[in-house]
Amino acid sequence: MTLEISKLKNIKMLVLDVDGVLTDTRVWFDGGEWRRFYSIRDGVGIKRLIDSGYKVAVITGSKSEDIRARVKALGIHFLYEGASDKEPSFQQLQTESGISAEEMAYVGDDIFDIPLLQKVAFGATVPEAVDEVLEIADYVTRRPGGMGAVREVSDYIFKYGAFSSR
Repeated sequence: MTLEISKLKNIKMLVLDVDGVLTDTRVWFDGGEWRRFYSIRDGVGIKRLIDSGYKVAVITGSKSEDIRARVKALGIHFLYEGASDKEPSFQQLQTESGISAEEMAYVGDDIFDIPLLQKVAFGATVPEAVDEVLEIADYVTRRPGGMGAVREVSDYIFKYGAFSSR
């Protein structure tokens, strides 16, 4: 699947799922809390976007302290957690941010992400996503979830998005 650069030109916000996108889907239970592994490279890509004027949001079905800590550490602007139906959170995000779906990119990997992938200007997924998502995504990353997929998408937005120096 090739990247359609034209779909990135108006992007002002990157919206992310967590499990399977920012992580490799694995979780473990540690002293009463769920824990995940996160990629430093993904974090660098997110910070680079934020520092360049882009907004970043997370909409996840999970609700966990490690997610809140990661979002805070990276300076991500918006977090919606415990959202198994992501559409109400997505609507709220548009209202709160003043950014329309046509100015957003979304990265998701499971059936809960399909409505958002279909609404945004650019919908990306990871190679190990469920088949239904692979069929509708605008782009499938080369790198897997939790291992640089978000960095890959972030770098494309940085290079071709609304605030790029094309």
